[in-house]
Amino acid sequence: MKRLLTLCLLAASAFGQQKLTPIDGAGFAPMLAAHKGKVVLASFWATWCVPCRKEMPELVKLSQKLAARGFDVVMISADEAAREAMAAGVLRDNQAPGTRYLLREGDAEREKFYKAVDPQWATNDGSLPALFLYDRGGKKVRAFIGETPTKDVEAAVLKLL
Repeated sequence: MKRLLTLCLLAASAFGQQKLTPIDGAGFAPMLAAHKGKVVLASFWATWCVPCRKEMPELVKLSQKLAARGFDVVMISADEAAREAMAAGVLRDNQAPGTRYLLREGDAEREKFYKAVDPQWATNDGSLPALFLYDRGGKKVRAFIGETPTKDVEAAVLKLL
């Protein structure tokens, strides 16, 4: 009986630790293309970023509110690989929808990645939080770098829906 309980606890522990899908510069455009036909908000965040963690529940609520109208929020953690479990826990606790991503650690091309997503973001060294809004055709329409009121993000999203 003791052995069975131990096995159950191990299984529950392993089940609770979700992996994030790694993403790098080569994978970003195909990931966006998979959402074609929807308005997409790509949210770059990290567990150590207080404003990121503050805005996450608000973005999840916005996603739930507008999903039926064709809106997706994509969460991409900029944490180091060693903090992946912590990042997965934050996403799970906030009930973040969809596939959850981890910006690949050790990507020597990280600055190039930032520049490809948004040149202004690259000049800010990839500061967080960073939100990038894409229209239904996959074209970037707006960038929100740094703390941004959710009402401003929602207004920009609503113009595209």
